[in-house]
Order: sequence, then structure tokens, then C-alpha cells
Amino acid sequence: MAGDTQPPGRGRRRDDLPPDGISVFFPVYNDEHTIERVARKALAVCRELTDQFEVIIVDDGSPDRSGELAEKLAEEHPEIRAVHHRTNLGYGAAVRTGLEACSNPWICFTDGDDEYDLYDLIKLWRLREFYDLIITFRYVRRYSGFRTLTSRVYNLVLRRLFYIHYRDVSTGLRLVRKEVIDNLDLEATSPFIGAEIAIKTMLRGYRVGEMGIQTFPREFGSGGSTSATNIRRTIVDMVQCHRKVFSADYELPVRGARSASARRREALARGGANEEPAR
Repeated sequence: MAGDTQPPGRGRRRDDLPPDGISVFFPVYNDEHTIERVARKALAVCRELTDQFEVIIVDDGSPDRSGELAEKLAEEHPEIRAVHHRTNLGYGAAVRTGLEACSNPWICFTDGDDEYDLYDLIKLWRLREFYDLIITFRYVRRYSGFRTLTSRVYNLVLRRLFYIHYRDVSTGLRLVRKEVIDNLDLEATSPFIGAEIAIKTMLRGYRVGEMGIQTFPREFGSGGSTSATNIRRTIVDMVQCHRKVFSADYELPVRGARSASARRREALARGGANEEPAR
């Protein structure tokens, strides 16, 4: 997010990185009680998987000590970087910031509240040769009845609206190729970001897989994904994404008359917008 984050740390060029390098990141907002646990778990898991890794913590303008603790962890561990939003921009914006900051060929992201166990990344890692994006679905949900109901309704709506078959499209633990992310035009700033990634990856023709996991109750505070504000923002992002992906010009064949016609319409639209009004 230009202007709202610290610049990404220096790293080796992507051409120099080994094919199994991985970047792990997680956003934090009111997660001062779990940020160190998640960061140390990320370091431990990455060391089991590869020699080339980094851990990025995205502080989404958190009002507690999350940002301070992120900096402390970065000082203690050279593999950790902290990126900060000056103000709270929303979960989707924090995810997009994390994705932009990653430099390795594989990206794993999760949440900062430790509801998803990062040791499940070891199982995700085994599937990387078969898929370009692996999303997880919660086959055991240790949440309140309201949150479980909200999740089930949300996934049902997404399946009907976007003709997808994923069981739990917005679960907060996934593994994806950076190449895929670099080819997606992501716009969501709400928790809809998880669904947007899955939908647009599928429409781009990449391989999408699923893996079942257990999730665990939040130990401190309460999650904000089912707050009235986040629900409203998610609905807005969902409607905008639906309008875009079901438009006449979205993801046309790369060659042929249809694509050429779409490019001409786009060029005319840009030219019309730049024309000065007649006097």
C-alpha cells in the first residue's frame, strides 16, 4: 500500500532464489498476546522446510503493543521483518501489503491470533508440486455457534454467486506461488480477500487444491471478522468482485478477435476519458 507502509526490506533478486524458498507472513491487530508465539512457530517450521525463508509481520495500525513487539522480534531475528500501516486499513489491505512484501517463490500466510496452527504448513508444503494455490478448510471448528453459522452461510453464498466448489474459501491459512499473486489484480480490503484470491486464481487457470485442518479457539480478545463493519465491507467487496469477474471483458482468451475487440474498447474508453471537453 503505497504511502502507508514502510518499504519492504532488501532481499536477493527472485532470479537468485532457490525454487523452494518461502515467505511466511501474518497480519496483526490487537494480537500482542500471540504475536511472539506465531512468529517463533513460523521460524521453527520454516527451518524444517528450507534454508531460504523470511517471516514478515504486518502491523495493521494496531492500537496495542503488536507493532512494538513486531519490531522487537525483527531486531532479535534477522529472518523477521516488520511492516507497518500508519492507520488501520483492514484485514484485506494488510494481506495485500504482506503479499507485496514477500520475495520468495512460495508464500504462506496465516492470522496473528494463532487460531490456525502453522505446523500445518508442513503438510501444505508436501502438496506444492501438485497445486499453485492450496487453501485449507476447517473440518473441525472450535468456534461459537454464531461464528460457525456465519461462516457456513458465507461459503454457501460464495458458491452460488461465483460457481465455485471450495468447502471453506476464506480460511486464514494457505500456500500460494508468488508467480500467481503477481498475476492477480487484488482489490479487497476486507476479509473477502481470501475468497478473491481463490476465485481469481481459478479464473486465471492455475491449479487450486484443498487440505483439511483443525482450528483452535482464540485465547485472547475476540476476532473481528464477524463484526458488523467487517461484514458490511465484505459484502461491498464481494459485490464489486462479482461485477468485475462477470463483466464481458474479464479474462478473455489471450488471442483472437474477442480479445482484440476488448482491447479496442478499452483503448477508446481511455482515450475518451483523456479528451478535453469541446468548447
